[in-house]
Amino acid sequence: MKKIEAIVRTSKFEEVKSALREIGIEFFSYWDCTGVGNEIKKGEYSYRGTVYDTSYIPRQLLTIVVRDKNLQKTVECIRKTARTGIIGDGKIFVSDLLDSYRIRNDDQGDKSLYNTDEDE
Repeated sequence: MKKIEAIVRTSKFEEVKSALREIGIEFFSYWDCTGVGNEIKKGEYSYRGTVYDTSYIPRQLLTIVVRDKNLQKTVECIRKTARTGIIGDGKIFVSDLLDSYRIRNDDQGDKSLYNTDEDE
């Protein structure tokens, strides 16, 4: 099993989510996140007395656990859908996952990732 963590533009998130569903990836977690990257933005601006730092970039962080056989199609789906060609499109990180357990019934490994065995 592999764990995919993808940081994508907030503006591309809905497209990525839809594209993942189209290839059969229906379960993942995501969070709003903020970070700093290679983009060059000018410091701060003020609105009604509140100063905002514009060097922070809002993004979505997706965490997806997939069977090894689904790794490449998932990564390619994210790469193609999230790409604008402009600096700041994001990053994808892949790591090995040692094990997984379904709390409800103690399924373990690949079996714990999906409700049916139709992909096996």
